[in-house]
Amino acid sequence: MAHRSIAHLNGSAPQQAEAFPAATVALIGALHGRFEARRQALLQARLDRQTRLNDGRERLDFRADTAALRTGDWQVASIPTSLRRRRVEITGPVDPKMVINALNSGADVFMADFEDSTSPTWANLVTGQLSLRDAVRGTLTFSDERSGKHYALNERTAVLMARPRGLHLDERHVTVDGAVTSGFIVDATGYLMHNAAAQLASKHTPSLYVPKLERMEEAAFVDDVLSAIEEGAGVPQHSTKVTVLIETLPAAFEMDEILHALRHRIVGLNCGRWDYIFSAIKRQQADATFVTPDRSAMTMDKGFLAAYSQLLVKTCHHRGAFAMGGMAAFIPVKLDPAKNDAAFAKVRADKEREATNGHDGTWVAHPGLVELAMSVFQGVLGTHDNQLHVKRDDVIASRDALVAPVAGQRTEAGLRHNLRVGVTYLAAWLDGNGCVPIDHLMEDAATAEIARAQVWQWLHHGADVGGAPLTAARLRKTLDEETQALDGLRVREARELFLGMSLAPTLAEFLTIPAYALLQT
Repeated sequence: MAHRSIAHLNGSAPQQAEAFPAATVALIGALHGRFEARRQALLQARLDRQTRLNDGRERLDFRADTAALRTGDWQVASIPTSLRRRRVEITGPVDPKMVINALNSGADVFMADFEDSTSPTWANLVTGQLSLRDAVRGTLTFSDERSGKHYALNERTAVLMARPRGLHLDERHVTVDGAVTSGFIVDATGYLMHNAAAQLASKHTPSLYVPKLERMEEAAFVDDVLSAIEEGAGVPQHSTKVTVLIETLPAAFEMDEILHALRHRIVGLNCGRWDYIFSAIKRQQADATFVTPDRSAMTMDKGFLAAYSQLLVKTCHHRGAFAMGGMAAFIPVKLDPAKNDAAFAKVRADKEREATNGHDGTWVAHPGLVELAMSVFQGVLGTHDNQLHVKRDDVIASRDALVAPVAGQRTEAGLRHNLRVGVTYLAAWLDGNGCVPIDHLMEDAATAEIARAQVWQWLHHGADVGGAPLTAARLRKTLDEETQALDGLRVREARELFLGMSLAPTLAEFLTIPAYALLQT
């Protein structure tokens, strides 16, 4: 008789049994037994490929074995009416106040994020599941004890989508025979078991954003997992729709393949620009010709970033899927009108580029930018809800263009910004806060990954930074200077982790994996 996988809740968060009822936990256990070995094999395949990339046995390119699929005449399934207008999407963590403000922001869509902008403490995850459950039913409220202000949902709100954690992240508070489970499966199962049937009953569409996929085999895994969750939730197959973030460099070479693997449920791809920069550095870590400039110089109109953005529009529209633009990380600067005007001008220019390139919508990180982004897309799209009619047949898929470096300087200020962002953000993440304003930018795990990946890259390739090569001694000295004004146990832990990963002989897959071991709740 086969062993039955039974999951258990190991946390102590209030309301955890309400967020993860017995039926949900049982389904997670069944999914673990069915899919965990396959998940681990997919993650190992990433590591094996990185080894081949590092020693020169492989280079990133379009797949030969799927050439017929890329040239074939096929389309994704029809997009539901409720998802056909996505001009502006706002993203943020899943705490009640953020969920209410985002749903009330005037954006078309709110992507409630269990991943890059949520520190995965068990209390945060439990609160997030209950917040989204109540939001779907229109009953979510929040009272701020400090200000005395009460928050409630408007009668008309943004469309809700949820982003579960990536395939690489574990959840230690739900275990099977003592083994950790998949953060993706825990988040997706919790969300859909609470909400899929309720959303379908009210003529809404259960929708997920799927992060950090690299290959079509991973997309097929997601499709199979979601089908199993749908079966467990008692909703029709393929009723859950997904948008996939193209935020890894390998995925840019498999956009057609990812769309095809998820063709019965996918509605679009998104330019996840910050993780994409990180992934490009990581996957090309051994390439001395791909040493990046300051993060501020890596804009979406340059090099490999411009190429992938335009190819994404062409690929999506050729297959009948949406091509979503990327994140504007700027936030309003309330006390400095000049800096505020400069930030808004950069956002406007970025959104104008996306709209004129054919994107169907874009992302912002703050409610104060919704109106600006909406006005830009309104000006380009006019009466159209989207730009599926913009085919971009002028775009040529080029392997070299997708790995073309971005020119620019590496400055002392850029180094210091990376160190300050990396340590400050990581300390906040370890303290339970996954979305942090730093230097008038909304930083999350993706931008922290850029910070530590660039420092590693500059150090290990001996890159010129501000007129001199970056050395380990200089890195330590500068890190001390940038963090001396910060204090606390979390800062010390963050500094030690950031420095250790920067000095390591190889660039680690993800910052959040070793950081999760330090997360105490």
